[in-house]
Amino acid sequence: MPAPPVTGLDRRLFLTSLLGASAAVAGLGGCAGGSAAADTEGALTRPLAAEVPAGTSLKISSYQNVQQLQFKLAKLPALPFEVSDWLNIGAGPDVINAFRAKSLDLANNAGIPPIQSHYQGFDARIVAIDVTRKPNYLFATKPGSDIRTVGDFRGRRLAFSQGQAQGVVLLRALKKAGLKYDQVTLVPLTSNQFLTALQSGQVDVAPLGNSQAPAYLKQYGGKGARVIRTDVVDLLNLLWAPRSVLADPAKAAAVAAYIPQWAKGQVWSYEHPHVWEEEFYVKTQNLTPDQAKSITALANKPLFPPSWDEAIRWEQETADLLAEGGFVKGFDVSSLFDHRFEAIAARAVPAEYRR
Repeated sequence: MPAPPVTGLDRRLFLTSLLGASAAVAGLGGCAGGSAAADTEGALTRPLAAEVPAGTSLKISSYQNVQQLQFKLAKLPALPFEVSDWLNIGAGPDVINAFRAKSLDLANNAGIPPIQSHYQGFDARIVAIDVTRKPNYLFATKPGSDIRTVGDFRGRRLAFSQGQAQGVVLLRALKKAGLKYDQVTLVPLTSNQFLTALQSGQVDVAPLGNSQAPAYLKQYGGKGARVIRTDVVDLLNLLWAPRSVLADPAKAAAVAAYIPQWAKGQVWSYEHPHVWEEEFYVKTQNLTPDQAKSITALANKPLFPPSWDEAIRWEQETADLLAEGGFVKGFDVSSLFDHRFEAIAARAVPAEYRR
């Protein structure tokens, strides 16, 4: 059954029902383990080990097996630890649930999931950052729509995922267009429901990744569906991990050893677009060569800043934007960053990818 639209005070009721139980559990855990939390916080200030101890393992997310494929194609050296599981998950809410269940140690997401995790009472930290300069998302309309600009979103039903990058891109686009939240209807969905919601007419607009647009337009473009591009970017592509993982010296060393491979893998796929088009988009995503080329043409050059100052400012703006809408409580996002890892990615790549 479709989720009801979120408007006005209903937004807070929706968030309470969605997040209240997990936040409450986290809060109780924090009360019971205050001294343990203090101990792990102290561990986060200790220098990283120079080598990964033998027998160390990590469980790492790799949505659609991107990481393994990049590492294989780039012929990167073997990791100095065991990856006990590669988890095919990418959506922020799924990652947070996996962190809680201790079935995942390290994940690749955008900037919003760490904010959402903090709001839910689960402590996890950012350990690596890739800065995105070009939009990764656009807005798709339902078939037969007359919407052509973000200004036309007024009075329409918009697919909204609070805990994912798509949600923040939508909020930033609305703000830039001068639209207030009560001038639209935000329909709470997760990103994997967006296409179905568009196809069925449950929503008028949904944010889609650049890689999703070709297939959607191929199927529904002839029926009046279209895409609306903006210059709104989701700045951060990051790695993050639970505090408990980073407080373990062996696992923290393994995370530090993984970061250079992650950075080099992204650089390799950017520098070899034709191979990546064929090996990933055509062979694993079943896109045509032309569709694959249209996606890589929009690809962001990976950029790994030696300093996280810009990233922290961006993350604070994002948290403040969510707080303005009543989606989270305002807080200082500096607590989300583990600065022991700050320069590792930048040191692993050529100078042109450090900024």
